[in-house]
Amino acid sequence: MSKVVTDSNWTEIITPGSKLFDLRLHEVWRYRDLIVLFVKRDMAAQYRQTILGPVWHVIQPVLTAFMFFIVFNKIAGIKTGDTPPAIFYLCGIAIWTYFSSCLTATSNTFVANAAIFGKVYFPRLVTPISIVLSNLIKFGIQLGILIVVMLWFAVTDNYKISIGMHTLLLPVVLIVMAALGLGLGIIISSLTTKYRDLTVLVSFGVSLLMYVTPVAYPMSFVENSSYKKLILANPLSPLVETFRYAVLGKGSFDETLFSYSCIFTVVTLFAGMVIFSKVEKTFMDTV
Repeated sequence: MSKVVTDSNWTEIITPGSKLFDLRLHEVWRYRDLIVLFVKRDMAAQYRQTILGPVWHVIQPVLTAFMFFIVFNKIAGIKTGDTPPAIFYLCGIAIWTYFSSCLTATSNTFVANAAIFGKVYFPRLVTPISIVLSNLIKFGIQLGILIVVMLWFAVTDNYKISIGMHTLLLPVVLIVMAALGLGLGIIISSLTTKYRDLTVLVSFGVSLLMYVTPVAYPMSFVENSSYKKLILANPLSPLVETFRYAVLGKGSFDETLFSYSCIFTVVTLFAGMVIFSKVEKTFMDTV
């Protein structure tokens, strides 16, 4: 009697080359347990052989906000309106740090994980996705700091905490920001397999990009500036402004600009996944 051969009889199945737009996202879902393991690995690696551990996620935004206060508020004279500077800066720093961390970490995916990629198969997209998720923990800590500072000002300075329909924009902005960081990161990661100096450019570029994003200043500050169009062309600007609006209930929310950021993010993420999927098949020859 002949035996019927099915997929369940094999641990690995060799298939023909995939098409350009065959992203195999179903495989990523099958390996969701591996994503969780990578998130735990990333968190453990961050705090290994450190004295303060997660406390660094508190020190960093606090010191950065203090420097913003000295440079932008006191020296440059850029005011934050009726929002206390500490709250204003911490709010911008929280969402910017999340984006920059996602971008810089995912942009080094192939090079940093070449050893494990060369030994075992799994969907390579699992790694950058796990980085984006692990950075949510850091973001949660910094958002917690912001909430504590807001409560402090509410008690000591009668600061009014605003919670309403605008708060529902918070998870939306976070998802879009994560998708944008992931999309840009995997595009750069695909290019760094051949051009290693792009990693240096990314660190330098992210630092410069912050100055054309309203992190340390409100959009109202550049309202009459000749650089307004440049800042609005930056898809991160509406996201940062919308995040402040969602958390503080103050600032501006432009549906057109926010839609522009969302469309830019979708296109970038899709292009990144296509390029990433193509490069992952041959990257071991160049890394």
